[in-house]
Amino acid sequence: MNEILDSIDISIAASFCAFISVTLATLVIVDFISFASNRYRERYLKEAAVELDDILLQIPANRILDLSLAVSALATCTVLGLFALLSNTWSWGPVSFWMAVTMIVSFPAPRMYLKFLGKQRLRKFNEQLEEALTSMSSSLKAGFSITQAIEAVAAENKAPISIEFRLLLQEIRLGVPLEKSLENMCLRLGSDDLELTATAIITARQTGGELTVILDRLASVIRERTRINNKLSAMTAQGKLQATIIGLMPFLLLFAMNYIAASTMKIFYNSIFGVLTIVAVVILDICGFLTIRKITKIDI
Repeated sequence: MNEILDSIDISIAASFCAFISVTLATLVIVDFISFASNRYRERYLKEAAVELDDILLQIPANRILDLSLAVSALATCTVLGLFALLSNTWSWGPVSFWMAVTMIVSFPAPRMYLKFLGKQRLRKFNEQLEEALTSMSSSLKAGFSITQAIEAVAAENKAPISIEFRLLLQEIRLGVPLEKSLENMCLRLGSDDLELTATAIITARQTGGELTVILDRLASVIRERTRINNKLSAMTAQGKLQATIIGLMPFLLLFAMNYIAASTMKIFYNSIFGVLTIVAVVILDICGFLTIRKITKIDI
């Protein structure tokens, strides 16, 4: 009888210790997940705020995070609905896999769109910069000051360059030196052509060089760089299209195999080796896509 009581006490003690251990481990995991999610949220909001500033959108950064969550949830529900409507045999393996893939892919979509808008805005600014430099050179030849030449470009109402020159002009009127205003403009836009222009203007003002000649030469250099960039874009367009097609082909094939050979695909979804194989294919596919994109991206 005593032995039975002792064994019961030991079992209760072991169960209690196991309960304490599981509880503490759960608290540690939850605390770590909370810490990691907060750090990711802070970084996400900071990067989104910078991207919004780049395209001059007055939207709170947390709205972009809410939009990312909404897009991810909507895309995941859409995939779930498509499987429910189109699939004859319901299986949580492939459904869970495609829902997870959709959630991961769709979550950064709003920020990717912001980056796309920023690149488009920067490309348009660089295209307009050559004409702006020519206009500034003509204004200086007519006897205008550098500030009046900037005013002439800002008054043309050609977005985005007129907006950026207005911000530059506002800083100058508030008492910020021209050199510092140009540096702020370069940091705000991140344009190599603008940085070259700012360096030339600052150097000419410090050394007393002929600014009109320098602006004409800069306009010629930017015009030639734009021509070369357009030619390179045309030459590498086929490679970029091939990268997109090759990158999408494994996913399209996997999606098609779910209907062509559903019984065969269940082996992949229901075994650890099959899941690891799919993960390896996804990683290799992304690496191949990025490699091709890097090869076809030529900087001058």
